[in-house]
Amino acid sequence: MFADELKTLRRLGVRHVLLQILNFVSVLASGLMIWKGLGLITNTESPIVVVLSGSMEPAFYRGDLLFLTNPTDQRYQTGDITVYKIPGADIPIVHRVLETHDFVSKKKGMVAATPLVEKQLLLTKGDNNHIDDIELYQGLEWLERKHIVGKVRGFLPYVGYVTIAMNDFPQLKYALLGGLGLLALVQRE
Repeated sequence: MFADELKTLRRLGVRHVLLQILNFVSVLASGLMIWKGLGLITNTESPIVVVLSGSMEPAFYRGDLLFLTNPTDQRYQTGDITVYKIPGADIPIVHRVLETHDFVSKKKGMVAATPLVEKQLLLTKGDNNHIDDIELYQGLEWLERKHIVGKVRGFLPYVGYVTIAMNDFPQLKYALLGGLGLLALVQRE
């Protein structure tokens, strides 16, 4: 099955194979740099997430790809769709802000029209859920700003199903990565 590819690798020589490996590593490094750059620009650890459940239907469906930002100078408002992560939980959750509580600073010299919000507490709920998310907070009464990964700014429907399929079927992920690696090695350009 791979006899032709092995003959091709032998014919290309060690120097060419090393060049192909270096090209493959540079593509991976470029992807990582783009991801980290997006994170810096959007001020979030994860600028793109995939919806994994149906708790936000009909706004978002399973497999939708969401684009996030986390502006430091803006407060979250009731109705904003946020992605949050509870300490100890592996998977971030996409839900709508149901209620907010702002604690305003009483420092001298502050203009009353623009109060400085020291702390903001949030309560969230999935659009397709009957109750709020207090049960999901694992002992917390409210979400704080530090728990918020970002605010949803846009989405692409169903594009994230590739990620879901690779997580549900690990063999598919390894086959795809192996195929890409092999393709990078035997490519003649």
